[in-house]
Amino acid sequence: MSQQSVKQAVQKTVAAIEKNPDAAKIIYRAEVDWEGDVKCTSRVRHFEPVTIDEPAAFGGGDAAQSPADLILTALGSCQEIMYAALAATMDIPLDGVKVKLKGNLDLRGLLGMGKEASIPPGFTGIQYEAIIQSPASEEELKRLVDAVESQCPILDTLTRAIPVRSSATINGEAGYVSSQETV
Repeated sequence: MSQQSVKQAVQKTVAAIEKNPDAAKIIYRAEVDWEGDVKCTSRVRHFEPVTIDEPAAFGGGDAAQSPADLILTALGSCQEIMYAALAATMDIPLDGVKVKLKGNLDLRGLLGMGKEASIPPGFTGIQYEAIIQSPASEEELKRLVDAVESQCPILDTLTRAIPVRSSATINGEAGYVSSQETV
């Protein structure tokens, strides 16, 4: 798809939302099935299933990306998509975009060894660098970077507290809600 095609697709979506603001509200869905050991399969819409696994050091077969890898992948790919979409709508030519990411994780937290030291089970920090190639001016590219940083939905999701509600069906009995629910 060319930059012009991306621009037209984005403009068409914007026009549809301007006509009907409710069209902007969408729901994403995924279903993940445990395959045994620490291997899972994710199913999203009509796409081929995606395998998720852990490295051997965590009991996995290292056959696929881990959930932590997928968070970095989601952020990096969302950044790249936003660069492509916003550059197209801002008429900024792009020759290339690459995002390098790194996440810091302390295994003591996810292994339940960090409660006394307040070590969280998830990432303690994420760093990333967008490497942009473009003949556009530095000023235009800085505007693009600022737009991507302020509009990237995965970055927003990772940096803004959002409510997450969980429930579990245990042996056919639905309705258990964990005490770990966030608001």
